[in-house]
Amino acid sequence: MAAAADPRLIVPLDVRTTGEARVLVAALGDTVSFYKVGLELFATDGMALARELKAGGKQVFLDWKLHDIGATVQRSAAALAGAGCDLLTVHGEPQVMAAAVKGRAGSALKILAVTVLTSLTDEDLAQMGYAFGAKALVERRIRQAVDAGCDGIVASPHEAALARAIGGPDFLVVTPGVRPDWSAKNDQARAATPLEALTAGASHIVCGRPITAAEDPRAAALKVIAEMAGG
Repeated sequence: MAAAADPRLIVPLDVRTTGEARVLVAALGDTVSFYKVGLELFATDGMALARELKAGGKQVFLDWKLHDIGATVQRSAAALAGAGCDLLTVHGEPQVMAAAVKGRAGSALKILAVTVLTSLTDEDLAQMGYAFGAKALVERRIRQAVDAGCDGIVASPHEAALARAIGGPDFLVVTPGVRPDWSAKNDQARAATPLEALTAGASHIVCGRPITAAEDPRAAALKVIAEMAGG
């Protein structure tokens, strides 16, 4: 009997090669329907893998985090829109977000603004020169994302409720930094469990190492899906 994948669960293919990614996808089988292709594969043939996943009936999140002048972001978003993928991240700066929204026009690609990386604390932001702490900066960028016409944002589970309140019921709130109670927190400074993230207002969770580094990734994915069932 086939397992029921939960489309709210996104598993990141944060591996060095597309060969490793294919092994992981095969191991997860029918338990996962949504994958994130990130920077590890960006410099090689990540787009070929993304197209392959789409052809296999999966949803694909391109976590490219575009950040450049408006014209370059617009052209890049237009090119990526042609791949038929589902989500694309850009940095949450007004000019960048507006350019990406303009570039994807006419396609089904949804633009997500990265607010504040989930590994950053208030102290980290102060060292980087920001006048805002994480929560205040996230709120500012959520409002700017809405104004720019983005489809959603990427933020930690701790800011999911805020994003849902500002963005409304159809706004996408994608939360990395999701760690079940039985897993290590690793480098996530603002983590939460799958159920906590969904209850707070997340539309999707990104859960990586608890699944991908497990001895049995499929069993770990099923365990996470079971935890999500109440959210």
